[in-house]
Amino acid sequence: MGRSKPSATIHETMITIDTLHKNFGRNQVLQGVDLDIQTGGIFAILGPNGSGKTTLIKAILGMVIPKKGTISVMGQEIKNKWKYRQEIEYLPQIANFPGNLKVKELIRMIKDLRQKPAKEEQLITLFGLEPFLDKKLATLSGGTKQKVNIVLTFMFDSPLIILDEPTNGLDPASVIQLKALIQQEKASGKTILITSHIMQFVAEVADEIVYLLEGMIYFKGSIEALKLKTGQTNFEHAIAAIATHSNNV
Repeated sequence: MGRSKPSATIHETMITIDTLHKNFGRNQVLQGVDLDIQTGGIFAILGPNGSGKTTLIKAILGMVIPKKGTISVMGQEIKNKWKYRQEIEYLPQIANFPGNLKVKELIRMIKDLRQKPAKEEQLITLFGLEPFLDKKLATLSGGTKQKVNIVLTFMFDSPLIILDEPTNGLDPASVIQLKALIQQEKASGKTILITSHIMQFVAEVADEIVYLLEGMIYFKGSIEALKLKTGQTNFEHAIAAIATHSNNV
């Protein structure tokens, strides 16, 4: 530690992706993706279904092995490595929990596996999960499972947080709590990647937009820059205009 550059310099860029290609059979999912994600801030990865968003996230997590190209996280190339994942918290779009476990048993199990300090109690209170701690996961509604998913994701202190459709099944009050939580993590210097189909949610939290289309990055920049590029005053209309324009190209 500390033998070369100071850590602030090393981690100026949280994620670097260089000419990333991935195909599943004949289906070319990522086609030469180049992307730098700076440390600190909230980045929304958007695009229509089948644009490569989930594959890109899974490649960053090491769950998908690219055909070509490199990915570096916190200055380290991730190929054939796994320890870097200890510095990432990931909220999957669909959480497949063991249905026979109670909520409190699942939380305890994840804490035992991770062996890191956890702040689960304040999150349980924030999302009103106390009445469900002794319930089996199979008996919970989709929205309550998502709250459990959020607690598991945010209870550890890691520099990179990846949220795949985090508002799935949440009631309006819980969405407000989630937005406040995301902003709190950003304020503490975290880097947060989000995918979402809810454009209002994205508009309220994201600092930068990365728009993927057919496995390539079509736009990267602020919401204001996107509006300027498309000539739209409304973010949702700007996204629609990008999709329409790209379909006509």
